[in-house]
Amino acid sequence: MPQTPPLTPAVEVDYYEIAVRQFRQQILPPPYPMTTVWSYGSVNHPETFNYPAFTIEARHGQAVRVKWINGLVDADGRYLPHLLPVDPTLHWANPPGGPAGRDMRPDFSSTPPPYTGPVPIVTHLHGGHTHEESDGYAEAWYLPKAKNIPGGFAWFGSWYRRFGAKAQARTGQAWTPGTAVFQYENDQDASTLWYHDHTLGMTRLNVYAGPAGFYLLRGGDRDLPDGVLPGPAPALGDPPGTRYYEIPIAIQDRSFKKDGSGALFYPDSREFFDGFEGPYIPHSDVSPIWNPEFFGNTTVVNGRTWPYLEVEPRRYRFRLLNGCNSRFLILEFSDPNLKFWQIGADGGFLPAPVQLGRLLLSPAERADVIVDLTGYPEGTEILLKNIGPDEPFGGGIPGIDFPVADPNTTGQVMQLRVVPLTGPDLSTPPDQLVLPDLSPLGPATNTRQVSLNEEESEFPGFEGPIAALLGTYNGTPVTLGWDDPITEHPALGAIEVWEMYNFTEDAHPIHIHEVQFEVVDRQPFGGSPYGPEPGETGFKDTVIAYPGEITRVKALYDRPGLYVWHCHIVEHEDNEMMRPYFIGPNPPAP
Repeated sequence: MPQTPPLTPAVEVDYYEIAVRQFRQQILPPPYPMTTVWSYGSVNHPETFNYPAFTIEARHGQAVRVKWINGLVDADGRYLPHLLPVDPTLHWANPPGGPAGRDMRPDFSSTPPPYTGPVPIVTHLHGGHTHEESDGYAEAWYLPKAKNIPGGFAWFGSWYRRFGAKAQARTGQAWTPGTAVFQYENDQDASTLWYHDHTLGMTRLNVYAGPAGFYLLRGGDRDLPDGVLPGPAPALGDPPGTRYYEIPIAIQDRSFKKDGSGALFYPDSREFFDGFEGPYIPHSDVSPIWNPEFFGNTTVVNGRTWPYLEVEPRRYRFRLLNGCNSRFLILEFSDPNLKFWQIGADGGFLPAPVQLGRLLLSPAERADVIVDLTGYPEGTEILLKNIGPDEPFGGGIPGIDFPVADPNTTGQVMQLRVVPLTGPDLSTPPDQLVLPDLSPLGPATNTRQVSLNEEESEFPGFEGPIAALLGTYNGTPVTLGWDDPITEHPALGAIEVWEMYNFTEDAHPIHIHEVQFEVVDRQPFGGSPYGPEPGETGFKDTVIAYPGEITRVKALYDRPGLYVWHCHIVEHEDNEMMRPYFIGPNPPAP
């Protein structure tokens, strides 16, 4: 809940102090034990610590300022090690490297064990139109303010101090050890955003442990008046038993250890992925722990495995998020007559509602949908299913081009149970909705070609991926790593088309920070272009780039600074499918 900031701000803001902490929560159904997780919560309201994190409600034109706190310490103020196995051979934050060796891939004389030191974090508002110092840059991480940080460790990433000085000039608040103060101007369209950790080389682990939550931006010219869409949404202070008709739904896959502890499971060896037992770095080019993708064997919705929702025979607004690490979701209802009416995507409302029997969501994508349950009799049970694959997704038709998810586990998402209607539904039927006007971007001032690539092992006798990479394209792909010089530097105010050439065998959800873009088209190599899907006709920040195709997006780059673009399969992002880009002249050297 908003608090008064300690310093008088230059503009009116809502101020929060939000920490990441470790706690236990019932995720598996009783009598299974509670699970130790991490997540965000208000430091002044301990009851708000929850996995997934509580939703931040924001208003268009009303800035939100957050003091993000790394609270991963125990009751005695000593740092907590990671819940999951950390691979120190990746290009990662690397605090034990000290200030001269942070944010790099270390050299080893023998295969190292998992890192068990203090955990770095930095929070990113996914989809936010944000100043660079508040974007959650991957090298602006920071450790908790713990009493036992080992000597010689770097306490913060390479960009922490520079962005901290810039943030202080903007907000008047200094960054103190274990914290960062970010300000979100909320000068974009009403939309469904979300926030999560973005630490270099550790995003997959930190997010899997729990820190993620919705950020709902309301108001402005591209929103609808109260009462037009189903509501209300959950809010602090609601009395028990309040009925909600707008519900954020975060869908994730997780696995749990078989020992009955309820603990989260995440692979501790590359052997889990493809059976390769080593040798590992430095005796080969294969990292000992990193897995190219990970697919959990349970479905977790809003922090519960396979939950049910009691619904009335009326319309509901679901704000859906694919919060999985690697899994693409294809959602449909067990009743074929029940459809999704999609009204919005990542960046806000579509031009008009779209009726869909199936809804494809890649990791990090959001869909704002209306589900009309009017007329369903009490006692009806409807299953929300997932018919996406239990493996990497490359496009195609479920059951024909790939086997669908296990119908007994990951093929089930949640159940809807119809209960009696408690009052009239005054919301507008979706087929009669008139959504706010959408102003398309103007013509492009520049087109650039980029590439999506995969690096194969050169170790004799082993064939397998050791990294995913981005790069440029000039007739052939040029693969680049995180530390290579910046190649994408749009001019301030430019409208650019990015052509993404996918030379891998998988589809990749590509996310560009700071901007919301239009999906222009896709084109198979050697084929003809085809237009965006119906649910992609609004603004987006994450797009599916299919294998063997060129995916074109167009964006306005109107805020100067240093940002990133990357694949949102977070295992790919962490090794090494992320690149910095710079808006404006004179991009910084690596």
